Amino acid sequence: MTYPETVDYLFSQLPMYSKIGAAAYKEDLHNSIAICDALNNPQNKFKSIHIAGTNGKGSTTHMLAAILQEAGYKTGLYTSPHLKDFRERIKINGTMVSESFVIDFVNRTNTLVEQIQPSFFELTMAMAFDYFAQQDVDFAIIETGLGGRLDSTNIITPILSVITNIGFDHMNILGDTLLKIAGEKAGIIKQSVPVVIGEYTEETKRVFEIKAAECNAPIYFAQDEYAIADFQHNLRQLDCTIINKVNNEKIFYSLDLNGLYQLKNLLTIVSIEKELQKQGIFIKQETKKNALANVKKLTGLHGRWELIAEKPFIVLDVAHNEDGMKQILSQTKIFLESNIGGTLKNKLHFVLGMAKDKELSKVLSLLPKDANYYFTAAHIPRAIPSTELMMKATEYGLSGFHFENVNEAIQEAKKRALQNDIIVVCGSVFLVGEVDQKLI
Repeated sequence: MTYPETVDYLFSQLPMYSKIGAAAYKEDLHNSIAICDALNNPQNKFKSIHIAGTNGKGSTTHMLAAILQEAGYKTGLYTSPHLKDFRERIKINGTMVSESFVIDFVNRTNTLVEQIQPSFFELTMAMAFDYFAQQDVDFAIIETGLGGRLDSTNIITPILSVITNIGFDHMNILGDTLLKIAGEKAGIIKQSVPVVIGEYTEETKRVFEIKAAECNAPIYFAQDEYAIADFQHNLRQLDCTIINKVNNEKIFYSLDLNGLYQLKNLLTIVSIEKELQKQGIFIKQETKKNALANVKKLTGLHGRWELIAEKPFIVLDVAHNEDGMKQILSQTKIFLESNIGGTLKNKLHFVLGMAKDKELSKVLSLLPKDANYYFTAAHIPRAIPSTELMMKATEYGLSGFHFENVNEAIQEAKKRALQNDIIVVCGSVFLVGEVDQKLI
């Protein structure tokens, strides 16, 4: 098979969550164990760090990979989903897996796939582990796909586990309360393996503490150890000072990931790095600073409050749930209050598309009624049709237009926006992935 044929096979022949939703989710690790057993368990041939969470795990994963990469370690990175190219999911030192390896792996596992019947995610995970083992990486940063306890990636025994935060998402699978969701995420905590928790509430903290105690796993809470002392940001970078709550030491960072929610992720990263030091993995402060200032360049991360145009300002963000939308609204509020361009007429435009299994009502109820809306849909079966999304939005006092694809929606928003307005494209990772920046 050619590479396009191989990718088409992966997308069309294997159950894929982005297409069919919960039906692609396997409620046990049997397939993951079986396929990795057949590959001689590549996940046991490199050191790994496992990262779960409702929001922030993608950014945190890339930030950590950038730091280890900049420190001179050969660093594997496994994330999902991708925006443009399937190979974004599997990288070493910021370089995507080769097309030839993808083709070879699929050809090698054809018979195995027929026997085991894995999902798209299970096979892709095994591909990543096999690649990292063959390439002899020093570390692999592994992001969970969905949940934790039953996530396909949960067959690894990492040197460190990380849970960024807990919020309402995938409730049809993970549970309808924060306690249930926290319990699923806590499933990545392993026997005697340290775990770092980014954010917590009092109720979720107890869930993590109980699980860690059961596993005899040392547990650390980033927000108990560090805090943001000060920050400044613009549309291209985020400058901040963090303070160590124990010794009051202050450290300044400048991030190229400029969304304000990255402040929370930064605290998690600093706590992670502290725990890695305990394992003999020392990273110079200057190295860490350089890495965090160049995450996008080092790892290829996109779609996190990403400015792609000005006059009007156009920002892409993969936020797709209640907590993510709250962060977007905080960011846009600061933008509007900053009076960019010397005018008080900054207005907000949303190009919005969502998946059917998201908490639609919770998201729509948060959105401002005085913004302009351009409803659209990604080209995946799980997407809510743009007309249906628009009708639902009217129940919350939101009005606008509907479009067949995201690029048409952006073009209409550009026509209606003043040069100092801001257009935010959000609601779905897949929607952001379909944005054609050549047309902007």
